[in-house]
Order: sequence, then structure tokens, then C-alpha cells
Amino acid sequence: MPVPHFRRPRWPAIALAALLGGLLPGLGRAGLPPAVDGQPLPSLAPMLAHVTPAVVNISTKTRVAVRDPYFDDPIFRQFFGLPDTPRERVEQSLGSGVIVDAAKGYILTNNHVVSGADDITVTLQDGRSFKGHLVGTDPATDVAVVRIDADHLQALPLADSSKLRVGDFVVAVGEPFGLSETVTSGIVSALGRSGLGGSGYQNFIQTDASINPGNSGGALVNLRGQLVGINSMIFSPSGGNVGIGFAIPSNLAGEVMKQLVAHGKVSRGSLGLQTQDITPRIARMLGLKNSNGVVVTGVAPGSSADKAGVQIGDVITAVDDKPLHDSQQLSNTEGLEPVGSVVKLTVQRNGSSRQVSATLMPEQLATLDGRSLDPRLAGVAFSDLARSQREQGLAGVAVSSVRAGSMAARAGLEQGDIVIGIGNYRVASVRDLQRLASVRPHPLVLAVTHGDQDGWSYVQIP
Repeated sequence: MPVPHFRRPRWPAIALAALLGGLLPGLGRAGLPPAVDGQPLPSLAPMLAHVTPAVVNISTKTRVAVRDPYFDDPIFRQFFGLPDTPRERVEQSLGSGVIVDAAKGYILTNNHVVSGADDITVTLQDGRSFKGHLVGTDPATDVAVVRIDADHLQALPLADSSKLRVGDFVVAVGEPFGLSETVTSGIVSALGRSGLGGSGYQNFIQTDASINPGNSGGALVNLRGQLVGINSMIFSPSGGNVGIGFAIPSNLAGEVMKQLVAHGKVSRGSLGLQTQDITPRIARMLGLKNSNGVVVTGVAPGSSADKAGVQIGDVITAVDDKPLHDSQQLSNTEGLEPVGSVVKLTVQRNGSSRQVSATLMPEQLATLDGRSLDPRLAGVAFSDLARSQREQGLAGVAVSSVRAGSMAARAGLEQGDIVIGIGNYRVASVRDLQRLASVRPHPLVLAVTHGDQDGWSYVQIP
């Protein structure tokens, strides 16, 4: 029996020909009368007439290097007289997007629809196509913003998704399998879904409106034609729709869009807490009646949690009066709420319970001047990785800046690199670098990962 799994329904364009070739021509058409006993039949058509022009097709092309152990060998290429040029293939994919600002041409979509794309093409309902310009992406929430330069656009207004209720009717609009202007309907099946894998911060709307490959980035609207969510993924044992789809709430997508438009990235707040899930064993050690909540294992000095009086060993049982089940739920709160939001924590200590308030503050990252580590690193600034990077599985120390002309720059070190080791020492934080201040090997060899590239390489500074 196949294992159910979550899929982000981006549809490879290569499969379109096979699909469309299999459609049967001449399907019969039937219609209902406009009225029965003088009463007009209910229809979503008037609402959709305003919605569908705002839903667009997004096609992307990504150039991917082709690896081969023989052709990558310079001696092999020289022996056979092969050109010393990189070989690559072009991957194409299709998705959807939603125009949310007609004047500025802003389009909301999923990060996984446009991530890594070299070329983005946006096609409107009226057949016009435009080059898409990537404004910014946020992998942690799977939200991206694309801009097009076009006139006569129609945008969807964003609804307040916090007012959604389970049972509300919703309509999904997108371009599944590359078919344009496809509409499916259903209800809100659940709210606040998380722990589904994929993006780091989750607060999904679950719906039984059909979401299929190519629907990613499309619109989930209410019966007023307002945007309540961005379709993102499906739960499926076979890859097809089984009535369990997920959308990013419009409030979350709208907040992320504001930051991407203003800054090109998303800044997230922190309470300054380190926590651990409570297991039955930990519950017995702490004398707790159950395993609900998380235990505090660290409090950053000067953080908002520290100022609120939270201590190591405290048990946090609720956030904003909502029961707290695990550390991921607390991390979601930090990642999804805007910086400056006040968070109410219910804390248990020594058998008594109390409530404290803490403000989400911008994340403070430790930094280090490279000169203090080694004179050869003068002009280099290091910092700890941001939480969003750590949650993507990255480890090491970020190179936050490199002065042009410095020894490190001439050796190939670049801003955005991540140092994972110096000499024979592995590093995971600025504190690790500080411990190595007295170790100055000759030559100085850094193990570095470069941006989004796979693998790592050495940077040697004489």
C-alpha cells in the first residue's frame, strides 16, 4: 500500500503534451435553466468574473548544470579535445499566481514555484505574457512576490483570514496541469494546520476544494471574491487530489509580501528562548501531571523573555491563551507574528501558574571582526547564522561582509559564504571562532559553502 505524502503541486511542463493529447474531443455539454419557478439559480459565475482575471499562469525555466565524472575531469576533456564549457540542461515548470496590486504589478505566489528560476514568464487570462521580475522570496513560509510591468491589470482584495471558520465555503482558482482558468469549490476543512513538512513556519488552511499539480500559487477565495489563501500543497497517497489541500492564509502572505516589497527579505522576531518538548520522562522529573507544554532550557541575556522574568526550568503551557503542545508551535509563533507583537505566555514554576508578556524583538546575531581572529582575515566580518538558515539545515558561521582587495577577497572568500571549518577545526558559531583566536595555522585554510551551491570547497589564505 503506498505511503501518503505531501506534495507541492508544481506541474512539469514536459507532461502537458501527453495529458492534453489524451483528452477526449467533443465532450457533451449540458446546461441548467437560468431560473426555476421564477427563482434564479445560485451561481458563482458573477463572482468568478471578477476573480479569474487576477489569477495568472507562471512558467519558469531553470538552467541546471549536468554533472559527469568523466566530462568534469579536465585531463579527460583535454585528452579527447572536448570544449572547456559547462554543460547544462533546462528544466521547465508551471504554476499559478495572484495579482494583488494592479497599479504596481505585484503577484503573490509560492516560493517553490519560482525558487531558483532563471526566467519567469507570467501569462494573463487575456493571453498577454510578460517577463516576471522576482521581488523576493521567503522559503520559511513558501511565499514569493513577482512583479510585472503591465497595464489594465485586475487585482484581488485580501480578506482577513483570521475570520475564517471551519465550514466556510471557499473556491480554488488556478491552472492545474497547465489548463487555464480552472475553478473548484469546497469548504474550509480545518484551520491552523502545522507539522506537515516542507516550510519552516506553518499555519495552513485545509480545504477539500480540489488542488492539483499547477495550482500552486493560485487563489483560494471566499464567496465575496476576496483572497483568503494562496494554494500551496496537497496530501496525497498517489500524487492526485484526494480532497486534502492546504493554503497559506492571506494575513500571513500579506505580511510577508509587505516585508519582501519593502526590504527584499523577511525579518523575524525572537523571544530569546531555547526550549525542549516534554516527554513522559521529563514530566515525571519535573513533577508534571501531563506532557503538555515545553520546558525552557535557555534564556538569552537581555532578551524579551529574560526581561519578562522567564527562567530556565520554567514550563510554558500556553501562548496567547492557546495550549502549547511542542517547541515547533512556539517557533511558529515567533516566525509568523510581526516584529513588535506582544506575546502572552502561560508559565508554570514550582507548581504555580502565571502569565507574562514578552515582545518579539529582532533577532540579535553575534558578530566577530576577522582581524581579531587572524590578521589575514582583516576586512572580513562574521556572524552567526539566522534562525531561518539554521531551520533549513545549514550550519557554520556566515561571512557577512568582505572588503574588496583584502587578502580574503583575493583568495576567493565572498559575502554570503558560510564557513564550516578552519584548518582541522569545525565551527558552528562565532563563539567557536573566538575559541580559535590563538590558533593561526599556516596556511590558513577555510572550509566554505558558497551560497545555495551544493557541497563545499577550500579557501586558502597564505
